[in-house]
Amino acid sequence: MIQQLVLASNNRGKLAELQAMFAPLGVSLVAQGTLDIPEAEEPFHTFVENALAKARHASAHSGLPAVADDAGLCVDAFGGEPGVQTAYYATRFGYPKGDDNNVRALLAQMAGLKNRRAALVSTLVAVRRPEDPEPLIAVGRAVGEITEAPRGSNGFGFDPVMYIPAFGKTFAELPVEVKNANSHRGQAARQMLALMQERWFA
Repeated sequence: MIQQLVLASNNRGKLAELQAMFAPLGVSLVAQGTLDIPEAEEPFHTFVENALAKARHASAHSGLPAVADDAGLCVDAFGGEPGVQTAYYATRFGYPKGDDNNVRALLAQMAGLKNRRAALVSTLVAVRRPEDPEPLIAVGRAVGEITEAPRGSNGFGFDPVMYIPAFGKTFAELPVEVKNANSHRGQAARQMLALMQERWFA
């Protein structure tokens, strides 16, 4: 029985969100940094390829099953960019890497644009071992609009500028449990839990 899963990330926001979501499985989620696992290369142009590379890397270094999340913002007006390059978006415009600078750069690039539709996408991939021929893949997508200024203090990343019409609020303005239930990562995690229960824990 699987008791421990390595999360192929050191992002504390992701770890906290996914720990809460994976709690029903009775599995403890361990950040790869606590096991001295270095960051994986992410040379690919799609979320699924990068997530698979990260999961295999973490599993190979730990000898444990691993789950990886590759997520990003896909802006309609930019042809789906920044996509897999979301984490480094700010560096394209001379800012240091970081969530706040990503938001600042995005708002500057979208100034005056009427089409503000965008999607936050999360792709979760889990492997039992590095060479697992049947990785579990779950995708979540939250569609909304980019606001003209940040709103709210919950969440991280682009949450303060991701306006969700169904709620009339940004993700950062929603209570954490509501955000987690409806976010791209929440959708992907629910799918992943169902897949794990069906394939790994049945």
